[in-house]
Amino acid sequence: MSNQRNVGTGVAHGLERRSAIAALAGAGIAGPLIFAVAALMQSLLREDHSLVALPISALAAGPSGWVQNLNFLLFGMFMIAYAIGLHLGVRPSRWGVVGLAFLVLSGVGLVLAGVFPATDASGAFSNEQVGHTVAAFMSFLGAGIGLIVMSRRLAGDPRWRNLAPYALATGIALVVLFFAFGALAEQPGAPLHAWMGLFQWVMVVVWFTCTVVLALRLLRLTRASDASH
Repeated sequence: MSNQRNVGTGVAHGLERRSAIAALAGAGIAGPLIFAVAALMQSLLREDHSLVALPISALAAGPSGWVQNLNFLLFGMFMIAYAIGLHLGVRPSRWGVVGLAFLVLSGVGLVLAGVFPATDASGAFSNEQVGHTVAAFMSFLGAGIGLIVMSRRLAGDPRWRNLAPYALATGIALVVLFFAFGALAEQPGAPLHAWMGLFQWVMVVVWFTCTVVLALRLLRLTRASDASH
């Protein structure tokens, strides 16, 4: 009788864990989509913003800037949740927590981007706000390095192995694109400054696509595990 209770408790615990991971995987799908749609809609509805010339952070300027700040805050929380879910859904490894730490750091950076908007004291867009700059480093480099490190764990798990090269390539691309953005587009007079916004959207698409792909795999594996039980 005791053994039956233990088995029942174990099954219930496993079901709760899989349900939690599925919810966290959902955050990895919903987060990027909500953020991208919200940013695109804001840009299209605001005459003072250009998708091509201005970065997403410039949406924080003006009376409606709070919308983008909230967008950053929510996206950051979604990405922290997703990072935890990915960590739980991939076979553990000796240094596996390192990838989690960088992905969580990226999420924290996104939250800070909302707390420290890229605006000056007058509320106008400013690309020289230290808090927002630090947040950008945390967000993009945390995501890039996190994917590079996490790719090693994916390679060691048969269920994830075929996505390991993609995660690695995306991580490397994010790191390279982030520094290229700083050198080639961010500052006035830079060769690609007139296309700064477009350059950033390329980075965002590379990042978000990989995030959604990994989150979808996590969700599928969780549902398959539920079906087998």
